[in-house]
Amino acid sequence: MSPKNNKDTAFDNIRNQVLDSIDSFIFTKDLSGKYTYANQAVLDLFDKKLDEVVGQSDEVFFDLKLSVQLQKNDQKVMALGIRVDSEETNYIKVLNETRTYRSVKKPLFDEQGNITGMCGISTDITAEKILQAQVAEQKNLLDTILNNINAHVYMKDSDRTFLYVNSQVAELFGDEAENIIGKKDTEVLPKEIADHFYQSDSVVFKTQERQVIEETATDDEGNIHHYISTKIPFLSPDKRSALIGFSTEVTELFLLKEEFKKLATIDPLTKLFNRRYFTEQADKEFIRAQRYKLSMTLISIDIDHFKSINDNYGHPAGDKVLVAVSKQLQDSLRQTDILARIGGEEFSILLPETSAEDAMVFAERIRAEQEKLRITGEWQGEITLSVSIGISGFQVDDEAFDVLFSRADKALYQAKKSGRNKVSYL
Repeated sequence: MSPKNNKDTAFDNIRNQVLDSIDSFIFTKDLSGKYTYANQAVLDLFDKKLDEVVGQSDEVFFDLKLSVQLQKNDQKVMALGIRVDSEETNYIKVLNETRTYRSVKKPLFDEQGNITGMCGISTDITAEKILQAQVAEQKNLLDTILNNINAHVYMKDSDRTFLYVNSQVAELFGDEAENIIGKKDTEVLPKEIADHFYQSDSVVFKTQERQVIEETATDDEGNIHHYISTKIPFLSPDKRSALIGFSTEVTELFLLKEEFKKLATIDPLTKLFNRRYFTEQADKEFIRAQRYKLSMTLISIDIDHFKSINDNYGHPAGDKVLVAVSKQLQDSLRQTDILARIGGEEFSILLPETSAEDAMVFAERIRAEQEKLRITGEWQGEITLSVSIGISGFQVDDEAFDVLFSRADKALYQAKKSGRNKVSYL
């Protein structure tokens, strides 16, 4: 073989300088697995000079029991003559540590096409793999938290595309999270429901301010679900305007609140309004009648000899009488009338925009219908009853509803005093 000329030597020097300037690890090996070349990155890794590496095999530099993939890839390249792209985890003896590389290995051929060895380039991705593991661990931790909190968590951009949903949202929508992410809300939900939720979304995008709202949704069975939603503006990594939503179902709390509200206004036995609610509504109607000079009449009703019913038949029978009287009164009302159990065996009916004459006719009908009641139960015979009724109409010099209420009460007392089962007006 003729000696290299100066031009070839200069080219080799430039090539070696280029290869030595590359941070990746570049090397060649012969068929026996011994190094025939290594760039400076490899030499620095092994802490060796070139002549200390060339002619040596991997067992000098690696713990091959802990670097199994390295040998498998080399053998595959040189036995099959194919390129191998792979990740390798290698234990370097001089560093006393394990590192991970992304390696590309290719066979080398002579002029006759015979395999003479292999060349390889490896890039250290240890830090990248550690970072990936940390990110994966953090993602797993975050997913575990978000999928187990009692809230529906999601991200949407201003184009109404879901960027993230937790398992609670996926379950609510009846699909897998991966099938929802990347789709618009109108592709996942019926349009009217999607548009309903987007009303508050659009406020967030417009104001770029946190919003806390109450939202409702109806399921396939017609049940209404109530949510408290917090929506926060967010700039996604690709600079898209987005929001993060946290929706907590409060249906049970809402129903409990409604029940408390009902208990605050409804008499538990008769299911009529209680005195408190009646007074509140009556005060409003009084102001309206006073302002617009409207007629308004109040009817006070008391069950005659109710104490004797309790004494003769027992309190359960008395309760049943109260329920029966309440039902009859309720069936007699117009939509605008307000009926309440004021206390004990006493009831009141407020008749807005009703004259005293019409109220008298109405009250007399109530008296007659109550007299026809026949109440049976776990006692002998039937319970019959009568009611006394007092009526009073709104007068222009009345200063408050209490004045009207007091006058109707006096009329009721007058009906009782005159023999009961009567209607009296003051």
